[in-house]
Amino acid sequence: MTYQATPFILLDGEAKAAIAFYARALDAEIAFTQTFGEGPADPGHPVPDAAKDRVAHAVLKLGGADLFVADAFPGTAGPDGGRVQVCLTVPDAETSRRFFDALADGGRIVMPLRKIHFSPSYGVVTDRFGVTFQIFTSR
Repeated sequence: MTYQATPFILLDGEAKAAIAFYARALDAEIAFTQTFGEGPADPGHPVPDAAKDRVAHAVLKLGGADLFVADAFPGTAGPDGGRVQVCLTVPDAETSRRFFDALADGGRIVMPLRKIHFSPSYGVVTDRFGVTFQIFTSR
């Protein structure tokens, strides 16, 4: 099986400026950006007006590597999970569950593993060492 670990920079309303900076400073190509407001509506998790213009996800290409950059939801940024996280991309929900549960053992679940509009199984967990992982299952 193939897995991918990608650094994920999580900011508090500064993602657009950071993306422009990294593109310039690192000769990075901006491959994708989407704000929270541009994502599909989810009546169970409505996006507040204060979050609609924040970057929900961006992908920068640095040579052969990816760098993810996004803003936290308003009011959720802080020392918990730090500003740099690791996004683990895995091919199937069974592996996601196995990785998620192993990292949660002695750690803390930030967002339970669940189906979401961009992944059949996605969750966020901070392990026992204080490192936050986003577990992302490819479609």
